[in-house]
Amino acid sequence: MRTVDVIARHNVTVVGRESSPTVLLAHGFGCDQNLWRLIVPALSERFRVVLFDHIGSGRSDASEWSEQRYSTLDAYAGDVLEICAALDLRDVVLVGHSVSAMIAVLAANLEPDRFAKLVLLTPSPRYVDDGDYRGGFSREDIDELLESLESNYLGWSATMAPVIMGNPDRPELGGELTDSFCRTDPTIAGVFARATFLSDNRADLPEVAVPTLVIQTAQDAIASQEVGRFVHDQIAGSELVTLDATGHCPQLSAPEPTAAAILVFAGAP
Repeated sequence: MRTVDVIARHNVTVVGRESSPTVLLAHGFGCDQNLWRLIVPALSERFRVVLFDHIGSGRSDASEWSEQRYSTLDAYAGDVLEICAALDLRDVVLVGHSVSAMIAVLAANLEPDRFAKLVLLTPSPRYVDDGDYRGGFSREDIDELLESLESNYLGWSATMAPVIMGNPDRPELGGELTDSFCRTDPTIAGVFARATFLSDNRADLPEVAVPTLVIQTAQDAIASQEVGRFVHDQIAGSELVTLDATGHCPQLSAPEPTAAAILVFAGAP
């Protein structure tokens, strides 16, 4: 695919210092690149920052979406690599939020030479409990969540977005995430939700050969500290930072410490 097509397809935006190393920001489920806006100014002072929208999200070209292709996270990892190739990005610091943390893992395992470092922001390799592994949800919980999402997506968004965001004392944050969810086509959201909440990427973690930082928050209803420690333990040599913050989206709820953690790990010039 031609570079111009990839840029348009994913609504790619490039800001910051052109000759500096590249930070590539990959957003999570129900979001788009706008949710990075509070940390982009700090990052762009030191790096070239590349943002994009997953297919079906934000201002991406939704006509490129198909249920067959995007029913697994592998397709999203392929898109990340396609963006890197189109822009000839190398030595990239890839920051993946939520489900995009595992998308980042998959991309880095496919082409480790493309990436200098990974930052996994509030990651979870599996949301469903499995034996001694505590993902935080039973299979029944997830089935109920998906059924609710598919039967009444707008109602589900209004209920779940504030829970995911946390910070009930700052309702405007939950409201923003609700609005972001509601802008996503319900059919696309349903397929992405299944790919997200039924995924199991635990076996991919020990394969990571790129220096990695795991960032978690002190309280997260979606990815607990226990899950963050599991990711850290499974990726050899990784670093773990626990922010004094609440919720699953610290780039919105705690942008300053989130940006600072990324900058320190990325080796800001």
